[in-house]
Amino acid sequence: MPETRQLPFGLPPPAGGRVDLLVIAGEHSGDEQAACMVRELLAKQPALNVCALGGPRLQAVGAQLLHDLTGSSVVGLVEVLKNFRFFHRLFGATLGWIERFRPRAVCFVDYPGFNLRLARALHTRGLTRKVGAKIRALYYISPQIWAWKASRRFEMAEHLDAMAVIFPFEVGSYADTVLPVEFVGHPFAAGDYQSPVSHDPAGPVLLLPGSRRQAVGRIFPALLAGYEKFIGHHPDRGAAVLFPSEEIKGVLEQFLRGPHARMAARMQLRPTGVPVAASAVLTSSGTMSLHCALAGLPGAIAYRTNPLTYVFGRWLVRVPYIGIANLLLGEPMYPEYIQGAATMGNLAYELNECVDDPARRQRSREQAARLRAILHEPASGTAADWLARWMAA
Repeated sequence: MPETRQLPFGLPPPAGGRVDLLVIAGEHSGDEQAACMVRELLAKQPALNVCALGGPRLQAVGAQLLHDLTGSSVVGLVEVLKNFRFFHRLFGATLGWIERFRPRAVCFVDYPGFNLRLARALHTRGLTRKVGAKIRALYYISPQIWAWKASRRFEMAEHLDAMAVIFPFEVGSYADTVLPVEFVGHPFAAGDYQSPVSHDPAGPVLLLPGSRRQAVGRIFPALLAGYEKFIGHHPDRGAAVLFPSEEIKGVLEQFLRGPHARMAARMQLRPTGVPVAASAVLTSSGTMSLHCALAGLPGAIAYRTNPLTYVFGRWLVRVPYIGIANLLLGEPMYPEYIQGAATMGNLAYELNECVDDPARRQRSREQAARLRAILHEPASGTAADWLARWMAA
């Protein structure tokens, strides 16, 4: 849990004493997507000094990692409240760092609970362009205002200079504000995109329980149970499980040493990013589900969260699907099994259909082609082009 980690308060100074851009990406998906943007930006402007609160992907492309924020990611009301003191301290350290070193721009990447509060604080302290100072406040990957808390858009328009979105329908969500919003394409639909997953009808089953410790602890047992029932019909079909960090690998290994130890011999634990070819997937609703959908991999979504968080979310969220591929297509490419519906029988049924039904596989290929067309980058340029324009403005 975040409270037990050794944390760098305060954060280290920028190498060389100056910083052009600070990127703040609090989750593994944001780290991955921000890294694509920063890699392209630095290829065009290698003299830029980029710092990040993010993760290993941003560090690998040349950003100075001030703190691995992806290792502190939690989701849900209950989980956030449990870690309030940690995030309060992190927030104060980040705000103080920005006030001291004054980057030319701060690019917030998704992670709205933290990032929108920080944008408001920078505005209140008179540090951003909107109040006559020098720091550009930019946002890449919109919060899901189309799903819940839509009124946030007006405060965002007050505090931010510009927004870049990765789903084309999101531009219209801000049409009644003064915030400049631009669709820049999805990084997974870019020309140089290399998917970490592909479809092989003879390959193993892929299990993707997520990237956050709490979510994995709830979802992985359901995926294991569904897979265990599935192999009653397909005893020779192995499974691959992807993990984004050593911490999550440890959580997976705990389950495979416990009540599901008999399944360990069938499991291949692989780090996220190492290519894997699979015949079907059971996945949480996160970013990896979109990787799988774009690859035409047939499968289903399973999701479980804290019961209180689920009740609260059902009250707030007004969308027909939790999987982004399903939302974009307007139909369930990945049938969704949420909370008690994520049963052994339901998930095994989906795996059997994905492996045994040629029509299901063909439908997944056709849906993947539609997704790629929806998410392709526009003629106006990429996220890196957008960021470079606003940093120079």
